[in-house]
Amino acid sequence: MRRVNPGYAFPLGVTVDRTGTNFALFSDNAVGVTLCLFDRTGETELERIDLHECTNGVWHCHLPGIGRGQVYGWRVAGPWAPEEGHRFNFNKLLLDPYARALVGGITWDDALYGYTIDGSADSDLRMDERDSAAFMPKARVVTGAPLVATSHPRVFWPKTVIYEGHVRGLTMRHPFIPDSIRGTFTALGQPEFVDQLVRLGVTALELMPVHAFAQDRHLVDRGLSNYWGYNTLSFFAPEPSFLGDDGLESIGVAVDRLHQAGIEVILDVVYNHTCEGNHLGPSLSFRGIDNASYYRLLPGDRRYYDDLTGCGNAINTDHPRVLQMIMDSLRMWSQLYGIDGFRFDLAVTLGRRPDGFDAGHAFFNAILQDPVLGDLKLIAEPWDVGPGGYQLGAFPPGFSEWNGDYRDVVRQFWCGSEGLLPSFATRFAASADIFSEGRRRPWSSVNFITAHDGFTLHDLVSYNDKHNEANGEDNRDGHDDNRSWNCGVEGETDDPEILALRQRQKRNLLATLFLSQGVPMLLGGDERSNSQGGNNNAYCQDDEIGWIDWSDEDPELTVFVSRLAELRKRNSSLSRPEFLTGARNELGQPDVAWFSNSGQRMSEDDWANPHSKCLTVRLSPPLPGENSLLIMLNASHVDVDFVAPPTQSGGWEAILATGNDLEGMRTAPGEVFTMPGRTLVVWEWRE
Repeated sequence: MRRVNPGYAFPLGVTVDRTGTNFALFSDNAVGVTLCLFDRTGETELERIDLHECTNGVWHCHLPGIGRGQVYGWRVAGPWAPEEGHRFNFNKLLLDPYARALVGGITWDDALYGYTIDGSADSDLRMDERDSAAFMPKARVVTGAPLVATSHPRVFWPKTVIYEGHVRGLTMRHPFIPDSIRGTFTALGQPEFVDQLVRLGVTALELMPVHAFAQDRHLVDRGLSNYWGYNTLSFFAPEPSFLGDDGLESIGVAVDRLHQAGIEVILDVVYNHTCEGNHLGPSLSFRGIDNASYYRLLPGDRRYYDDLTGCGNAINTDHPRVLQMIMDSLRMWSQLYGIDGFRFDLAVTLGRRPDGFDAGHAFFNAILQDPVLGDLKLIAEPWDVGPGGYQLGAFPPGFSEWNGDYRDVVRQFWCGSEGLLPSFATRFAASADIFSEGRRRPWSSVNFITAHDGFTLHDLVSYNDKHNEANGEDNRDGHDDNRSWNCGVEGETDDPEILALRQRQKRNLLATLFLSQGVPMLLGGDERSNSQGGNNNAYCQDDEIGWIDWSDEDPELTVFVSRLAELRKRNSSLSRPEFLTGARNELGQPDVAWFSNSGQRMSEDDWANPHSKCLTVRLSPPLPGENSLLIMLNASHVDVDFVAPPTQSGGWEAILATGNDLEGMRTAPGEVFTMPGRTLVVWEWRE
């Protein structure tokens, strides 16, 4: 007879000590909890242990002699009352929400569902009695020792350059990384990859979800996969397919090597929903442990979920134990794996109360006051699909936000849309109209032209319409409003004039991104003209569509991006810690001045002219020792005469341009310079 000690209710999950292992599981509405021990393969159940201790809703025990490597799962007894929000089913093996390592994966079978699938409208009300253990992943006991040796690089927000990518997609087609490690954390730590980021000027690698996630049954049935991973199964365990031969340690090795190169690691985290879906989804973990606590249920009809995410369910961050779980997860990733920041997917859901979004929600307050998390880089995706779901600028100070307005306006500007000068200038200047309240800083705006969701940069200038046929949904999925322009031909072409225009448009968009105030985020592969063939929703394409093509179709583009990053790094006027206001520096120069192409200060009539697509911006450094910059933008399709604005002495030299044969040119105040159509030029002051 195994000896079972009472153990402790804190911390949750498993804790290994010198005599054994403590197990603790929260379930406020359960009437009984059973711990199931398996062999190391997870295929054979060895023992069941009923827990008799429950403290403040936490069921717990301590097992002497149990240590690292033990495989386990939970069974939870309670009422089967879907109309009341309870979906307990003791027949279903459940994954520990605090599991740090998984054994096996999901094998889709009807036994994984808590109800009997028969196609009827009320099938989810009838409990299924089949055992699900044979089809479930299990948890493996691991210790909680840190796996990194380096400290956070702590790159100053204004000097941050973010590179967004996917663990697999970044390296699956990389020519200099061995086949055996492609698509893993081990590959991300290889010098061939790290050095590329350094040369590009990247200071932060933002990784799409690395939490263990489920492959949707409907995708598996169609021969596809949930490639992006926005379908979380476990908030503590990494996705097993991303791990190298060293297992969990491979994450720490990769993070250490990136840190040693001065690069921070930011994780895109999905705490807004789980892979269990709506009332017709499987019972894999949270639903069977305590459905009414973990999820937001519809008031008045608790059979159904308050689907604020479009994914079937929404995590209930109003519940203190659920909030505790998220906080514990964030701290673990930071302390054990050295993660430097988090981008919160559909962050509006995380801050919702029954009556709507609340910037003072306990979720935000808990993070901001936390001694571990409060000093990390925190980025919110400021929308969800619920009522009032677009909350750009509404997050509390301490959170930066993905600026979708920046993306839309900059795209439209370079497409030649009219009447955009005021909004373009505001977005270019870090969107103070959105972010300046509450003493927030310019880095509250994370600027981007492209991201994983949507067209790549190459496709943005090559397609007017999405081409998502490979997703198997008859091209119905993905956004229809792309604000893209194919430059005259849909898709790939050999026309040299169109190819030249596309090259220039890519450079115009990239230059705008790096020259804008705020924080630039570059989509991985855009610097190499990576294409998805016009697919703007490659979430299910774990293949050549979704993976970066590292061939050099436009070899000079990577160099161009590196130059932009270096220009931003050495010119503090491009990355100011305060919003531009027109205030003067120690030399009496305003931090920003706006001019028309005539060289005169922009008037109200100039700003209001709907047909004007030209602008000149003069940026002065905050302190002596750097030169002022002059940025001329011509988004019209025709050549336009520009006049450099008047100054006291000296002239301007073109140090970067998106058009041919323009760099190195000089112009003096009052001189006329003909700007080719759809071109951007950066001038630096010369005495």
